[in-house]
Amino acid sequence: MITGIEVLKFGVENRQEANTFLADFGLTQKASDLENADLYQTQNGSKIYLFDLDDARLPPAIEAGSTLREVTWGVENEQDFAQLKANLENEPGFVALADQVQCRDPNGMTIVFSKTITHAVETAKTEGINQYGNIQRVNAASPVYEKAEPVDIGHVVFFTPDLATTQAFYIEKLGFHLSDAYRNRGAFLRCRGEGFHHDLFLLSIPNKPAGLNHVAFVVRDIHEVIGGGLSMNRQSWSTFIGPGRHPISSAYFWYVNSPLGGAFEYYTNDDYLTEAWQPREEEHRLELFTEWAIEGGLDHETRRQVKSN
Repeated sequence: MITGIEVLKFGVENRQEANTFLADFGLTQKASDLENADLYQTQNGSKIYLFDLDDARLPPAIEAGSTLREVTWGVENEQDFAQLKANLENEPGFVALADQVQCRDPNGMTIVFSKTITHAVETAKTEGINQYGNIQRVNAASPVYEKAEPVDIGHVVFFTPDLATTQAFYIEKLGFHLSDAYRNRGAFLRCRGEGFHHDLFLLSIPNKPAGLNHVAFVVRDIHEVIGGGLSMNRQSWSTFIGPGRHPISSAYFWYVNSPLGGAFEYYTNDDYLTEAWQPREEEHRLELFTEWAIEGGLDHETRRQVKSN
């Protein structure tokens, strides 16, 4: 089966600024195994590469400027790998190597499938939440985080002008499962029958071409969402929206505008689904995107909402 997103490759206009952003975001820089490319990792070993915008090794971009150029999905075993080869051999950009398969999805994004490289992270476990009738934390205080240290690449979100075709590709060719949907506007897809709410969200906005909306990173708990967002504001990176909560997935979030393209999101506490889950189809409404949210983030000094002049 497909295990999740494991490698992202970005082409950026300003490598220095992008490096600073990723370090401030809490990712760990590693010695890169690719010449003239910078490498960062999450706690579980997922990788983010930075290339110059015009690097010839990158596949074509789906939009102008700094953006995501390639997504690699982990594959669990040889049988699944063989099935992917058979399913994708007639797709645009198909290439099959001994340990890798790639093609372009209907949205134009280059997607790669390779043997999984991530590992479990024991340090990601934190003390629980105390609720009436369900005490999970005894003789221990909840943590306070000075900054975030993302555990995993959780999901990516793309604008797509052809939602039906792109959604069908991921379900029929790759075996993804529909978790929830906005009628004629969006599809939340997970790569396994049992797993967290979505690994991919496809969003269709009238007259909006293909492009990156955001990349989301899993953190340990809501306290790390807050600590990460405050840290980014302290480093003078602007908040798009957050903290807040998504009713459609139950996740707590904080989005930061990114020089790599789109936004980067911290999130936690999303729904965990099995194949018994029945997808909901809802109208695209603001209250489904946010039950509550703070525009501009929280000022790190006052802990109150950032106010624009």
